[in-house]
Amino acid sequence: MIASEPLPHFVDDLLGYLHETHPTHATLDGVHTHDDLLEDMSRHAIDSEVHALTGYLRRLDEISQETLTDIERLEHRMLRANLQSRIFELEDVRTWERNPQYYSDILASSLAGQALFSHAPAAERARRVLSKLRQTPRLLQAARDNIKDPPGIFVKVGVETMRGALKFIEEDLPRAFRDVDDLHLLGDLADAQTEATHAVASYIEFLENEVAPRARASFRLGRERFEQKLRLDEGLAVPVDRLLAIATRELHATQEAFKSLAGRMDGGDALEAWARTKAEHPKPGELVDVGREQLDELATFVQRQSIITLPAGEDITVAPTPEFYRWSFASMWTPGPFETKPTRAYYYLTDVDPSWTPERQDEHLRDYNYPTLWSISIHEVYPGHFLHYQHLRRVESKTRKSIMFSPASFVEGWAHYCEQMMIEAGFGRREYSIQLGQLAESLIRLARFLVCIKLHAEDMSVEQGVRLFREEAFMEEASARREAERGTFDPTYLVYSVGKLALLKLRQDVKQQQGKSFSLRSFHDTLLSQGTAPFWLHRQLMLGDDGDVIE
Repeated sequence: MIASEPLPHFVDDLLGYLHETHPTHATLDGVHTHDDLLEDMSRHAIDSEVHALTGYLRRLDEISQETLTDIERLEHRMLRANLQSRIFELEDVRTWERNPQYYSDILASSLAGQALFSHAPAAERARRVLSKLRQTPRLLQAARDNIKDPPGIFVKVGVETMRGALKFIEEDLPRAFRDVDDLHLLGDLADAQTEATHAVASYIEFLENEVAPRARASFRLGRERFEQKLRLDEGLAVPVDRLLAIATRELHATQEAFKSLAGRMDGGDALEAWARTKAEHPKPGELVDVGREQLDELATFVQRQSIITLPAGEDITVAPTPEFYRWSFASMWTPGPFETKPTRAYYYLTDVDPSWTPERQDEHLRDYNYPTLWSISIHEVYPGHFLHYQHLRRVESKTRKSIMFSPASFVEGWAHYCEQMMIEAGFGRREYSIQLGQLAESLIRLARFLVCIKLHAEDMSVEQGVRLFREEAFMEEASARREAERGTFDPTYLVYSVGKLALLKLRQDVKQQQGKSFSLRSFHDTLLSQGTAPFWLHRQLMLGDDGDVIE
């Protein structure tokens, strides 16, 4: 009888393959073996990846369950879904064939991973960037070859993000390596930048002149593929109709809480109170300074209230969002969990574009009002994404440590849960406006919950999505449009609300089981020590059964 392959051996082999095939994600995982590579997105490479993943799935199925520990059996199930999800994405969803933004995200994120993080000396990272720039024409040729019959909205967003990548190559990269004193390297870098710039500009022209006029395809996944994606990506086997019922219930409950609180603030109309609250915001150019001040106060509160352990971590730089990523309202770039050297983290806030009209600048900043900015800082940094990653680096299981296997519903669910949890713990207790900001952020996530289902499993249009964000989440026009458009290319951005609801249910069930011995800090520390995994797995580890992940 042939001995069964040990699961840790399989995981090491699979991770090695995934890091080599997806070098941009390897860098974000904190693995730098392939930092000089851009993804090979040729059709041959895509077909080869499907073949390889199918082989890994077969190998995983051949591992005898009898040889596994209880935790390994859970990880086996998690890994199987991840492999199936990757195959499903390549063969059925086919983002590589439908969305030009897929390629701009790879290019910009790959370059940014070397330019922003100091995981190696500047000259070494500049050489890696040089290599990536030389591979840029190959990546964009693959994009030309692969993109077939895309939806018009995908071309629009693809052009916008490609322009951001172009500006990043032209302006941000030279600044990132201005202290490098190797003149030969700088000369090669300048030549490669010119070549890459021409390739990107040519691809943008191709998208605008040749692809856009014939872009007529639908962005919709359809109900069956939408449900399958949720099941494989997030471990969430819940029918669309039940999800819609949950989203509608939570949206109405949160709206009532929002209106009640806003009414108590001055006894007037809730939306008028919120409009006055939104009028109090940082001035253009002040966003970063305000965000930096908030982080100090949040870290102090988390420590004093003993909400969760704060491991000694890296410095955080608060900075304006790079051009290539400006479709994102705010984001946290944290050194990967396998990083071996202390590396600075970046908290990005998207300030106004100076070229905007004063009216548009003010509209943008109204959604960055002070109460909302508190929720954003909680979500992205303390105790959200940044603190999550500090705990993740201490997890031993590679399966539950690597971002290659992490479900977005846990990653984003934790951060979104933290917004409400901090209010429950007393943050902003004497300031109704901070509580109102938290509820406003919940409304946006719940609107996403509804919109993504209706966009992909029903027949909602982008314009109807914009209207829903405006009317149900009280957003400004430009922000509502950005949110609705995002729903077309980020079909499961319900993960924020779903993850938060699953985490609240898990906490409630653990508290009921533990009774008086329950400790919020212990719950949070235990949860994050288990790594990043689907909620069904966390429930198994903490409660001993899957139960209903969400209700």
